[in-house]
Amino acid sequence: MLKQLAVPPERVFHALGDPTRVAMVERLSRGPASVSELAQPLPMSLSAVVQHLAVLEGSGLVSSRKVGRVRTCRIEPAALRGAEDWVARRRALWEASLDRLGDYLAETAPASESQSVGSRRPGERGAGDSQTCKPAGEAGNQNQIEETPG
Repeated sequence: MLKQLAVPPERVFHALGDPTRVAMVERLSRGPASVSELAQPLPMSLSAVVQHLAVLEGSGLVSSRKVGRVRTCRIEPAALRGAEDWVARRRALWEASLDRLGDYLAETAPASESQSVGSRRPGERGAGDSQTCKPAGEAGNQNQIEETPG
């Protein structure tokens, strides 16, 4: 058995960047199909479908085999796993960065702030809020801000 070379994730993302190719991959996820079967629901020529298949094969997402006059295509899950691993590594990096940012913000927040603006429930006012907004429409007034005693 030949060892499959790793396909760069950008090739997989490029291949999945077109709705037609995504539809083809979704169809192949249900099982192998001939080129004619893949082309049947698509509003394009058979040669355009073959060009899309060439991109999918180049990305490693799809393989095909010709038996007689019929070329049968199948999905190659290993290429999807490679892209999934790439995304998972990036997700882990971002989550770690955001966790560090959250820790830093928690450490540097002033001790006197017991409740931040972002943690209030809808409609709840903070100690520093001193403005209310009146709706427009009364005697043709625009939205007006009125100072209210705190």
